[in-house]
Amino acid sequence: MSSAFDTQTPTDGNHAVRQTGITGNGWRRVLGVPSLVLLGLVYMVPLTIFSTYGIVVELTGGRLSAAYAAALVVMLFTARSYGRMAQAFPFAGSAYTYATRSFGPGLGFMAGWSLLLDYLLLPMINYLLIGIYLNAAFPAVPAWLFMVVSIGAVTALNIVGITAVARANFVVIGLQALFIVLFVVLAFASVTGSGKVDLLAPFTGVDGAEGFSPILAGSAILCLSYLGFDAISTFAEEAKNPRRSIPRAIMLTTVLAGLIFLGLAYISHLLLPVGTFSNPDSAAIDVVGTAGGDLLVAFFTAAYIAGSLGSALTSQASVSRIIYSMGRDRVLPSVFGRLHPRLGTPVVPIVLTSAVALLALVLDLTTVSSLISFGALVAFSVVNMSVIKHYFIDQKNRGPKGLIHNLLLPGTGFVLTLWLWTSLSGLSFSLGLAWAGLGLAYLAFLTRGFRRPTPHLQLEEA
Repeated sequence: MSSAFDTQTPTDGNHAVRQTGITGNGWRRVLGVPSLVLLGLVYMVPLTIFSTYGIVVELTGGRLSAAYAAALVVMLFTARSYGRMAQAFPFAGSAYTYATRSFGPGLGFMAGWSLLLDYLLLPMINYLLIGIYLNAAFPAVPAWLFMVVSIGAVTALNIVGITAVARANFVVIGLQALFIVLFVVLAFASVTGSGKVDLLAPFTGVDGAEGFSPILAGSAILCLSYLGFDAISTFAEEAKNPRRSIPRAIMLTTVLAGLIFLGLAYISHLLLPVGTFSNPDSAAIDVVGTAGGDLLVAFFTAAYIAGSLGSALTSQASVSRIIYSMGRDRVLPSVFGRLHPRLGTPVVPIVLTSAVALLALVLDLTTVSSLISFGALVAFSVVNMSVIKHYFIDQKNRGPKGLIHNLLLPGTGFVLTLWLWTSLSGLSFSLGLAWAGLGLAYLAFLTRGFRRPTPHLQLEEA
């Protein structure tokens, strides 16, 4: 067995075999690269581009495609850092695990606590959107009923196991893929039939749009559309050969999502140039309606709801594994760190996540979104710094290649993340800092006023 603190990838032929069965911690290793990429894409919701379409189009002066391209470049640096840390520590827990192993249990706890804020609330946003969209389609049924039914269905699938989640995701992503194909075909037919088209318009924008600052401001908003690649790292203990499959899946998911976002933004702008939609908030409906009329709008609504349901399914699975990791390390009560003996799933964390999701019945999208932004950027910052601490400082990998891979690239990712911090609202900072203060108070209680060390578990590979 190799220790979790041995960062060299084992080269013996039995290593991959050992990682395809059941780990010593009880997880079933059933996820290959395609399943992991699917989990990440479903988490992101490919159709999420339409949720902020009109707002960012106006902000960037019609240069939404340029903003998505910039956002992709920014996120690739952080995605790479997640992959590097997954190679070193292929365990569930994401930023919590990486910070704990790199900086120690104290900072690891605070990183995990901030990450909980992000992951606990992500399913809630999806339930809110499901309630809003379905209530609009069926006004006689209250939004809260749609939310409760969705929470129950997602909880049941997650308790059954990750295989059930992966299979459900095939249906979700398939429905969205079908919509995307139909939209692109219909939009292309409409654009080519309209006469002369300026193919550079999605990047140059409207007359008078100049400067790079509006593009950067737009990409700061759009970067949060890429939340999902980081969720892949939480499934490390259920992945086959995680040292290879997790980094590959993270990078593939980020690139594929970026290309989907960029492609949809580009064709949408050609179809309906900026300034021709009535309301920025409903611009997506205008775009879809222009391509295929009311029928395509109805299909879009169905696909978006399915995407939200799939994202809730995957995000609940992710956060339950982070809670499980913290329970296993005994920084949360040990009851959270146990797997069901037959199903092999963390049932208590799953149920806890569902209970928190019920707050969707009383919270609004603005508050939840603000909290998620804060938690996500804490995780991004910590993971980029963890690469530098682990590889460059602790492992002393400082040759010419080490300087690039272990300092320059993650350092760039960290600086770019700091820039994203400037896009957060005052509400995000206030609520986020309040959550961090609560976590610090709990850590003080856990360590008896910081007189005892923060508990953590020395993990070994299966």
